[in-house]
Amino acid sequence: MPAYIAIKQNWIGKRGNEQMKKGSYLANAAILTGAGLLLRAAGMVFRVLIAGKIGAEGMGLYQLIFTVYQLFITASTAGISMAASWIVTAELAENRPACVRSALRSTVLLGVGLGAAMGAVQFAFAKPMSAWWLGDERAAVCLQILAPSLPFMAAAAALRGYFLARRKAAPNASAQLFEQTLRIGLVLWLLQTALEQGVLASCIALVIGNTVSEIASCIWMVIAAKCDLPSVEQQTAPKPASRVLHRLKGVLLPIAGGRISAEALRTVENVMVPACLAAALGSRSLALEQYGGLKAMAMPVLFFPFSLLGTLATLLTPEITEAYLRNNRLQLRRLVERVVSITASIGILLGAVFTMLAYPLGELLYQSEEIGFYLRILGPLMPLMYLESMVDGILKGMNEQMATFRYGLIDSVVRIVLIAFLVPQSGMRGFLAVMVFSNLFTGLLNFRRLLTAAEIRLHLWRWIAAPTIGAVLCCVGAEKGVSLLFADASLLWQTASCAVLASVCYLPVLALLGGFSIKEWIKK
Repeated sequence: MPAYIAIKQNWIGKRGNEQMKKGSYLANAAILTGAGLLLRAAGMVFRVLIAGKIGAEGMGLYQLIFTVYQLFITASTAGISMAASWIVTAELAENRPACVRSALRSTVLLGVGLGAAMGAVQFAFAKPMSAWWLGDERAAVCLQILAPSLPFMAAAAALRGYFLARRKAAPNASAQLFEQTLRIGLVLWLLQTALEQGVLASCIALVIGNTVSEIASCIWMVIAAKCDLPSVEQQTAPKPASRVLHRLKGVLLPIAGGRISAEALRTVENVMVPACLAAALGSRSLALEQYGGLKAMAMPVLFFPFSLLGTLATLLTPEITEAYLRNNRLQLRRLVERVVSITASIGILLGAVFTMLAYPLGELLYQSEEIGFYLRILGPLMPLMYLESMVDGILKGMNEQMATFRYGLIDSVVRIVLIAFLVPQSGMRGFLAVMVFSNLFTGLLNFRRLLTAAEIRLHLWRWIAAPTIGAVLCCVGAEKGVSLLFADASLLWQTASCAVLASVCYLPVLALLGGFSIKEWIKK
């Protein structure tokens, strides 16, 4: 009888833990999805407002400044968040909670050191980089203002990895909401006087808002971590002398090396594009306008809905890492197949909707037919863009960093060569062709590697054919239905009606084509 009771209690305890884990996952999903949508909506509205105030040339200069700044961000933060998440997940999985504080401290200090070093380099070489590299001396003062934010960004990246491993979404979400709110409010306040002084003053207002908000967000994260760490250290365990540093080296170096190399090549590419466009157009100002229209205005629209899938990637990364560390191949395959299925289904629908509504969206958001043209060309690539982002995170969670690095390196080199040959002759159309080729190339290579590493097979009908047929049918039907029912309605109403109608019809059509239960699909 006592043995039976013990077994029953053990079974109930395990079941209770599973239920608690599911409840925590759903709560985190709700927090991240809500925060992600809110952040992207606020960011989208903010970007539209800023574009209307400073114009396409101002957005082009701002984007050009951020190409260099992003390189230094990558050098400061590359792999820090993933390393912190990996190490903390491993310490908790191996029942050593007392080691978590030392692991987090080592990662944060490393990030601060890297960020401070990169910030000093960016500040010292801002003028030469602006004059010789970017070809626009106005960027120098903006790069100097952005430099102090780098150590704070690196520290915050480590803290985000810690909370990701702890399966706690609220601190990361609240810090991002606080950061975005502060940035928007400060920038809009500064622009009241900056706009009268020209494009440079407007860009200075934007970068001041960025630096102040990044510092404030880091402070928020530090306070949240200090409040959370005591609850982790309820148990005691001896601290190994070199384990943290050894794991940091093993996880951080491959990711950081790959990302920094890829970002350096991407920066070269982003600096080349305006120069090549200027050669094609005969005007530096017009080249900046087109570059800003694509990179700073059209691309954010395409990635706006990614918060729906970004939540899935953020929450499942530690689950995939844990399954990989425990060598639980069955659980790993299930997780990967679920991520791919959901990403493909949602990505294909969004690609079809954005392709259908490209020109109305360009008109509604920016009063620009040119932006609509960019959206129409790149809309069909949205499934691959989204899938590549998800697959990249999954492969890194499975310690496949070198594969993603190789593919990214090859892709960057090929893009630079194609840009040098095509863009000076063909202008923006040549650059769009390069983008199409690049997304197909890297997306398919990364996906092939995922199938091999996770030991799963391609489900062509369920993942690709059925969602594509369903999305096309729903979008065509929605467009025809709205044109008949709301022919005299406003452009905003017609666009929103098409998007909503296609989305509502999609899941039943997909269930019919795929032969699955909607209830079971939502449950998964």
